[in-house]
Amino acid sequence: MARTGRPPALEAAREEFLAQWGALGSAWGVNRTMSRIHALLMVSREPLTTDDVMAELDVSRGNAHKNLKELVSWGLVRPAVRKGERKDYYEAEKDAWKVVRLIARQRRSKEVEPAVAVLADCLERTKGLRDAESVAFRKQLGELHEFATLADSALEKLGREELGKVLPWLLRFLK
Repeated sequence: MARTGRPPALEAAREEFLAQWGALGSAWGVNRTMSRIHALLMVSREPLTTDDVMAELDVSRGNAHKNLKELVSWGLVRPAVRKGERKDYYEAEKDAWKVVRLIARQRRSKEVEPAVAVLADCLERTKGLRDAESVAFRKQLGELHEFATLADSALEKLGREELGKVLPWLLRFLK
């Protein structure tokens, strides 16, 4: 057994998952610590306190607290009440489809919607220009706007629908 009381194979797999989820979060523009905290809570059988998170991930109290609050605001983590306990406990949403939907909503609102708005604004502001550079600019932005609008629509649908409704649509889209 590892010092945690877990079998070594479980401990190694768990650490690999936490590291990989952290790296995946970084690739999506989410800070690594927030992603690792989310991963830790997803694989924890019981709700954890800020102190538990600090000890497991070797992060400061402020860092753990700030990232837990952000995860709660995303809906990926919720406070858990323990009768007779004064400490705050946290648990992650464990339904994989709900996690994907919540992340899709956040990515859409933080990245895709602002990009669509900027592209639309730039197209509007250059609408009447007819010189070659402006025409090329508008053509490129028009294509990007079309793609971003499609991505926005897909993420919006993904973020609000249940798996049973989205899966057939997604499978058609991927064929």
